[in-house]
Amino acid sequence: MICAARLVKNGKTAAGTQRWRCPGCGASSVRERRDVTEREQLRRFLRWLTGKASQIEATGNTGRSFRRDTAWCWELEPRMPVTGEVHEVVLVDGVWIGSWCLLIAQSDTGNVIAWQWAARESTAAWTALFEQIPPPTVVVTDGGSGIRSALASCWPDTAIQRCIFHLQLNVTRELTRNPRTRAGKDLRQVALALSTVTTIDDAITWRLTLEAWWQAHGHLTRQRTMYPNGQWGFTHDRLRKAWAVLHRAAETGHVFTNLQHENPRTTSRLEGLNSQIRHLLRNHRGMPIEHRRRAVEWFLLLHEIPIDHAHRHTAKPTPAPTLNETDEPIGPALYDNGLDANEGLWHRTGSLRNR
Repeated sequence: MICAARLVKNGKTAAGTQRWRCPGCGASSVRERRDVTEREQLRRFLRWLTGKASQIEATGNTGRSFRRDTAWCWELEPRMPVTGEVHEVVLVDGVWIGSWCLLIAQSDTGNVIAWQWAARESTAAWTALFEQIPPPTVVVTDGGSGIRSALASCWPDTAIQRCIFHLQLNVTRELTRNPRTRAGKDLRQVALALSTVTTIDDAITWRLTLEAWWQAHGHLTRQRTMYPNGQWGFTHDRLRKAWAVLHRAAETGHVFTNLQHENPRTTSRLEGLNSQIRHLLRNHRGMPIEHRRRAVEWFLLLHEIPIDHAHRHTAKPTPAPTLNETDEPIGPALYDNGLDANEGLWHRTGSLRNR
């Protein structure tokens, strides 16, 4: 080791590691495998992150030692393996993590396909998610903002299934669970009847029921009232909005796609995944938003791969370009150690008696 002689085996340490000895100078050492050490640190880090035990309970060591050994793990970016598999049905939904919206795509069998962080559910955000996935036969969605135009752009030939549960939830949000008017009560019953539609005949009957409601109460959606500020508004605005939710969904043909393709008609499976994400963050509440985002990404990745293979699906973030020592910055210095009159750092002049 010191005299560059060939090392020979010299027993093992108490931990079972092979010890090596130089026959020339007698120096003894062990061969360090940094990759093995980091792999074990990452495994311990992920077991703690995806579990509910504290750092001391999960590692059997002090929390400070654990945080020092695994601080580098926060810098790793989990990457979902790209398989190119074409899925028959894809469920998509968004969940809010702090001030960030996480868009998730999941197959009908429960496999996480891709995810995308965004400031909100917009066309650009949904497009970025859909571009990661081959077009499926059917997509199940809650009909959030921006998703319709993104689907038309990225997956024009994919059939759309509106989530029945979210459709009913949107109607209930406008009418409440106990509407006061007869028209509201009847319209809410029409929305709840979507859960009982299982055949083509049931779908036809439901459409006729919706049309019968319009014939009986449709005039209420057109009534206007003048408010004290002199402006006109719809008298039954919430009833009008609830009717529009059901009418648009029925006219687009996105309500009964499951009768033709036998796909799920709700995003309940994906909602269950979102519930697990919220539970994970409750177990480690208090983390900054950057760590919460990283924890969710690891949770989604480990949903698909074994924890022992996690090191194969990571990437380190690209460092920002640095200024060479020989490069001169352009323009005046933003930060310097020179004195500036605007900072009041000039030496005072004059005697104290004149002040």
